[in-house]
Amino acid sequence: MAVGTDHGAGRLVAVVVTYNRLAQLQVTVPRLLASPKADLAAVVVVDNASDDGTAEWLSGQEGDPRLTVIRCKTNLGGAGGFETGMREAVKRFDPDWIVVMDDDARPEPGALARFHASDRSGAEAWAAAVYHLDGRICDMNRPSINPFWHRKVLWRTLTGKGRDGFHIGQAEYGATTPCGIDGASFVGLFVSRAGIERVGYPDGRLFIYGDDVLYTLGLTRAGGRILFDPTIRFEHDFSTMTDADKRFRPLWKSYYHYRNLLMVYRMASGWLFPLVLVAAAGKWLLKVRHHSGERRAFVLLVLRALRDGLLRRTDVPHDRVVGWAQKRP
Repeated sequence: MAVGTDHGAGRLVAVVVTYNRLAQLQVTVPRLLASPKADLAAVVVVDNASDDGTAEWLSGQEGDPRLTVIRCKTNLGGAGGFETGMREAVKRFDPDWIVVMDDDARPEPGALARFHASDRSGAEAWAAAVYHLDGRICDMNRPSINPFWHRKVLWRTLTGKGRDGFHIGQAEYGATTPCGIDGASFVGLFVSRAGIERVGYPDGRLFIYGDDVLYTLGLTRAGGRILFDPTIRFEHDFSTMTDADKRFRPLWKSYYHYRNLLMVYRMASGWLFPLVLVAAAGKWLLKVRHHSGERRAFVLLVLRALRDGLLRRTDVPHDRVVGWAQKRP
């Protein structure tokens, strides 16, 4: 591990994973490189085999010595991209901290300086406050507290609060001091070398969905500490999701969502997992009502996801998953 520098928390490297979102990447990379070297030592971009001109644009940016581009031969998914990028960042730059983000997310101006402005040795990881461009809290990036590890949180969740019961809310975002959390997303997550040494790297075989929750819950379960700092702000530029369709597009994404979510539930719930499994399986299979014209394919994907999630099977080739979604009676 690198010896801490004279600047704040030490050497910080950013890891960005991108796939066919050139317009977003063209905002994120310059934003990062605008940070002083003292705040950000390097930027590692993992290009997941994009075919929209991303590779050509990145080639034109590589004159900046702080930018490293890793071009994957195939799409490894977000999970594979983060594992690849974090491993390469450690290998090439020996950082004290790594901050991860998607291509459509980036720190607000001054956010990295604020990270360095405080002592960060009290936790193995820090989560930033993530907002939409219009200033609303980004719900999909709200850090969480595992209800199965905290009785009060479990009671709050079961008595009508639902998702709001175990995710931090407006009070925590409006505070000026950090608070403890159990899980966070890979947008604005600062992971220390101590954290990596404790729990390793994200599991790239997960492909998409849940890799960040499994990683951060795993870090907490292993004895690591994660804190949420509302003064470090990130922006996430994506369209608000709606429930108008209630389908995954393309359909194959449903397999990864349910398989990986089952693995999250197993880690989170412990000895209560059998009860959670029954409830989750029933809920997911009932979603078949939203899949007119593809119900058989959807049910088979959910059943395969349940099977592979129970077996912790993460070695299914992506092409096979796509093929499952395309099969018809």
